[in-house]
Amino acid sequence: MAPISNIIRIILTLIIVAMAIILGVALWDTYMIAPWTRDGRVRVYVVKIAPEISGTIVQVPVRDNQFVRKGDPLFVIDPLRFKIAIQQAEANLENAEANLALQRRNAMRRKGLEGIVSTEEKEDFNTKVRTAQASVDTAKAALTEAKLNLQRSILYSPVNGYITNLNLRVGDYVNTGNSYLSVIDADSFWVYGYFEETKMWGIHVGDVARIKLMGYKQILPGHVVSIARGINDSNANADNFGLQNVNPIFTWVRLAQRIPVRIHIDHIPDTIHLSAGMTATISVGPQTSGRKGKLATWLQDHL
Repeated sequence: MAPISNIIRIILTLIIVAMAIILGVALWDTYMIAPWTRDGRVRVYVVKIAPEISGTIVQVPVRDNQFVRKGDPLFVIDPLRFKIAIQQAEANLENAEANLALQRRNAMRRKGLEGIVSTEEKEDFNTKVRTAQASVDTAKAALTEAKLNLQRSILYSPVNGYITNLNLRVGDYVNTGNSYLSVIDADSFWVYGYFEETKMWGIHVGDVARIKLMGYKQILPGHVVSIARGINDSNANADNFGLQNVNPIFTWVRLAQRIPVRIHIDHIPDTIHLSAGMTATISVGPQTSGRKGKLATWLQDHL
């Protein structure tokens, strides 16, 4: 019986050693060779909503974190004074047009009085016509601006997205150019993966990518859209004398830089609540076959 038990122990030892070698090779491929990173961030475009006119808020038909579609109203500024401005601009235009008609009649009457009216007087009345025409053009522009301001009293969502950072209530006074809420563009989510420069050899535009969010088990499909062409170099910053501020390094420690790689998310399941700032594990390249390849792929997607 002793030889049999020895054989079993030897076989078990060889199996354990083989598994350790396979796992070690897979870990080496995963951490040292394969294009893989745990430093991924979900990003999104954010539209800051700022009014182009000032006024008092009379209506806020949205709430924080609400989904809105492109063209939905976000808030309404009191339109009363803009309506009054339109009435005033219309009156100014009517007055300017009446004055233009008068000046044209006066100029036409003197045009037919050859030898009676001097050339200087005719030129003077023609100048009055041109001045009256300029007044009409100015009044028309003022009316157009007044109507535009009335249109701008209602702010609409420029994209499909989610309301965020809503700091408005009915009765608040808003100023031109100040942002009081933002809209997260729901159609613009992407992921930035920060890969070590030692792994950039295996990353190309168009490569397949797998995205594993920290809070979800699903693997999201994606592909590489672009690779950043530069990152900040702290050594390039000049000191007070205009000289480069080069930091000392330890020759036996050499850290790899991380290069941003933009990953497009091909499909987002309805079960995933995607938020900008989420962290993710990203692996690039086709899913390999074989036990070692499958193990390495699993480690890339789940570690």
